[in-house]
Amino acid sequence: MKGLSFIDKLIFCLNSILAFILLLSYVLPYLPPRHFALLSVLVLSVPFLIIANALFVIYWILKFKKQFLLSLIILGLGYTYILSFLNFNNSENFSSKGISIMSYNVRNFNHSTPSKTSKELNNDALEFITSQNLDLLCMQEYPKLNHIENHFEGYFSAVKQKSKTGFTKSGLAIFSKYEIIDSGTIDFESTGNNAMFADLMIKKDTVRVYNIHLQSLSIDSDIEKLKEQDSKGLIKHIAGLFSKQQDQMDLIVAHQKQSPYPFIVTGDFNNTSYSYVYRKIRGDLIDCFVSAGNGFGKTFNFKFFPLRIDFILSDPNYDVLSFTTFDKEYSDHFPVKAVLDLH
Repeated sequence: MKGLSFIDKLIFCLNSILAFILLLSYVLPYLPPRHFALLSVLVLSVPFLIIANALFVIYWILKFKKQFLLSLIILGLGYTYILSFLNFNNSENFSSKGISIMSYNVRNFNHSTPSKTSKELNNDALEFITSQNLDLLCMQEYPKLNHIENHFEGYFSAVKQKSKTGFTKSGLAIFSKYEIIDSGTIDFESTGNNAMFADLMIKKDTVRVYNIHLQSLSIDSDIEKLKEQDSKGLIKHIAGLFSKQQDQMDLIVAHQKQSPYPFIVTGDFNNTSYSYVYRKIRGDLIDCFVSAGNGFGKTFNFKFFPLRIDFILSDPNYDVLSFTTFDKEYSDHFPVKAVLDLH
């Protein structure tokens, strides 16, 4: 570190630590949380690590220092890894071709916190969704209410609610312009979270659609509230929930293996694309954001850095025509939409 000022030496030490942690994070998708619970929590910080290392590269380049090579090499080694966080594609965001699919955690349409503001958000969210004229809509944290379902007249529907003591009654819903010939649930134990599937008759083919909501982490996006929480206790809590997500993932993957039809997976994973559960559920499927998305792909309204925890995964035989993340703050999640060509 010859030729560096004392301050720059300190900065490079921090740079080296964050570069090493980013390099370490490249193995996270291969470490089951059940056996590496505490280490698995690191997946939530990967977006921050990528941004921090990119800023270090810029900092050292502006200072004409060769230290920029450290973070640049680490980022280069994880090039494909980074594309699941930051992406640039030339797809048409609003392609009218193909079948349009939206996944959206609607937070019970703010029904659990009735107020004038929440009612306005409720109405705005419904107007936005119906304005998209979707072929297929998958919602998580969906409350089965007549005034909401009236907005989806003309759609086939499958709604699976789950009510447990201590949990708000909500569930999952799939609304489809195509006939639903079968549907069912993949029940998770001791939680209000769940997964479901629906088999759709599209043209002359049957396609299975999964709508999943993995174990919620209950992370508050408000900075002041997070400061009030004990960091060690919070990390242990999240580690335990990640282990629970692995149990839920095992059920989903086993169900996928028995599917007689090609399938599409949608949902709120409550985990990032750097996680073990994401890698296992994705399998050979195509992440529609990676294939056709743009920007950071932020799907959760987290104040610190972009988090992508909502996904649409497509059968590899289908073409992804476009992918859009909508910056609509009607919920704590942002809706995502893919347009697929099923041939």
